[in-house]
Amino acid sequence: MKLSRHLEENKKQARAVFPIGKSFDLITRDLRLGNTKAWLLAVNGMCRTDVLQEIFSDLQNPVFMANADIQDLSRYLSSKIGYAQAQLENDWDEIVTALMSGPSVLFVDGFADAIILDTRTYPARGISEPDTERVTLGSRDGFVETMLFNANLIRRRIRNPRLTFDVRRIGTDSRTDIAVAYIDGYVDPVLLEKVLERLETIKATSLTMGAKSLEELLVPKRWYHPLPSIQQTQRPDVACSYLTEGNLLLLVDNSPSVLILPSTIFQFTQSPEDYYKSPLVGSYSRLLRFCCIFISLFLLPVFLLIGSYYPETVISRTLFPVQRLGPIRLFWYVLFAELALDLFQYSASHSPSSYSGSLSIVGGLILSDAAIDLHWVSLEVMFYAAATLLSSLALSSTAFSEGIRFYRIFLLLMTGFFGRFGFAAGCLLVLLSILTTPSFAGKSFFWPLYPFNKKALSTLLLRRPTYKAQPDNIWKRERKKTDQKP
Repeated sequence: MKLSRHLEENKKQARAVFPIGKSFDLITRDLRLGNTKAWLLAVNGMCRTDVLQEIFSDLQNPVFMANADIQDLSRYLSSKIGYAQAQLENDWDEIVTALMSGPSVLFVDGFADAIILDTRTYPARGISEPDTERVTLGSRDGFVETMLFNANLIRRRIRNPRLTFDVRRIGTDSRTDIAVAYIDGYVDPVLLEKVLERLETIKATSLTMGAKSLEELLVPKRWYHPLPSIQQTQRPDVACSYLTEGNLLLLVDNSPSVLILPSTIFQFTQSPEDYYKSPLVGSYSRLLRFCCIFISLFLLPVFLLIGSYYPETVISRTLFPVQRLGPIRLFWYVLFAELALDLFQYSASHSPSSYSGSLSIVGGLILSDAAIDLHWVSLEVMFYAAATLLSSLALSSTAFSEGIRFYRIFLLLMTGFFGRFGFAAGCLLVLLSILTTPSFAGKSFFWPLYPFNKKALSTLLLRRPTYKAQPDNIWKRERKKTDQKP
């Protein structure tokens, strides 16, 4: 629907679309630009009133309005309104979207165009370091809920003129802005085309949970796929490192997380901490983290399997003193320890930071001691459960760690109810679930293991020095520049 040339008709249409007079945050103002009537519509709190005051103070200055009548709105905009972010718009849908996003709208009598003044401002928190991706060294900034701020954090680190932020809009109700960030010439053009096509075809009313909702819309999964398919990060340095490697990012307005495409299972095992240490120490930390994946997944199920069905091995090897416990009792002990430690982990993560640490430590000591005295659990079970919890916390990705936890609980249930065959069948089902985890655009979730790429795999397993980790095309360009010098 297009605007009318008559101001009163536009005001009537605006009142039919917006709850003007009912919603306190919608502000209007009748203005006169010389002899020409005008009408301002804006959202209070999302527009900078000081900037608007300066704009209209100049427009109503007699020196500026020597010619009392506005003859050409486009010429008037370019000659009288010196504000940088101003444009004309004649489509009602675009005007509604712009107004709900923060810009102010100025309707002028006699013209079928409105002036969009992008004087928006958003409440924003500080760009502090994200709690889930802390490092001992390195930058202390993180993404926030304002997409423009996030784009600036990336642009500040990558000053390549070919860095592009392509904006799309998703959601019939929310109309959430999505920015596809990539470096032209680095990104795979086929992947970029598939991402843009997928964003255009997504049908949704709103992205209620921000980046997480977009992830589920991009890669639909079934309930038996607990592992994440797309990596998320709240650190600008991590996001920029993937950009320079040829990946692309999806920035979602109102969300502090950035999606990285394409993603593989090995990306969830990496941590920015590795790159703020020496290559040798970083490689050790990374290999230790790989070991923690298997410890977190198999330690408790294997403990339950051996303690329940191979007690003679336990006695001969003196692995742990569980020969006095039967399979059923040991199963309930292990299950209680697993659920109790998960409860403490969740309660500590949702408690205020001022006492979350003391709550988890003191509460864990008190509950575990009381549970042992009441014979709800044994000392060795609590030890192996605590070792499992520490291994889970060592994983850098929270979503990946939670997926491993789901697999571990599944293996415990299969082993407890079906014994040896249950453990074997559970391992096969877990492997099948991991192998069938979907990825975006058909990219291999296990690259560079499949298809096999020895050089890339060694880079993922070991922390390589910076001068060896640069993309090949970087060195080719540098050599080409050197050869061209006289």
